[in-house]
Amino acid sequence: MGLGGCIILIAVGAILTFATDWDMQGVNLDLVGIIFMIVGLIGVTVFSSIYRRRRVVVPPPTAQVVDDPAARRDG
Repeated sequence: MGLGGCIILIAVGAILTFATDWDMQGVNLDLVGIIFMIVGLIGVTVFSSIYRRRRVVVPPPTAQVVDDPAARRDG
């Protein structure tokens, strides 16, 4: 699940919790909305920590060139 999916979960959870007054027998939509928001927040934190770890730039090792005339073999 990417960052967009996490944000959608947070938005849907907020809508279910704060903007609806539906009553379903056996389902508490406020609790479902809170669960969606929590899962979305966990997803955002996990995604951002993985993205931050992946963006570490390691410089390539520099190769040392040694020009030693004694090491040359001129026939």
